[in-house]
Amino acid sequence: MRYHGDEALGLIETIGMVPAINAADKMLKAANVELVSYENIGSTLVTIMVKGDVAAVKASVEAGAQAAAAIGKLTAQNVMARPIRDIGDIVSIYDVDK
Repeated sequence: MRYHGDEALGLIETIGMVPAINAADKMLKAANVELVSYENIGSTLVTIMVKGDVAAVKASVEAGAQAAAAIGKLTAQNVMARPIRDIGDIVSIYDVDK
C-alpha cells in the first residue's frame, strides 16, 4: 500500500520478525488502519508501518507495541499525525500490495 502523506503514519520497530508479525496482526485488528509496509533494517530490526486517521493509528500502535513486547523486544514506536508527503517515498520502498 503506497503512503501519500495524507493520513497519520504509525511505526513499530522490533528485534526479530516474530514479534513484528505479531504486532502487525494486533495493529490491524485493533483499529481501522491499513498496512503500508515493513522493512527489515538489518541487525534483526524490523519495522512495521500502518496508516489511517490519527486516533486509529494511535490505538493501533499501542496495541502493536504491547503485542510485540509481550513475546519479544520492542525497540521503538511512533505516531506521526501528518508527516510531509515526501515521507511516502521513504516508507513505501517495500510497500505491501493487496
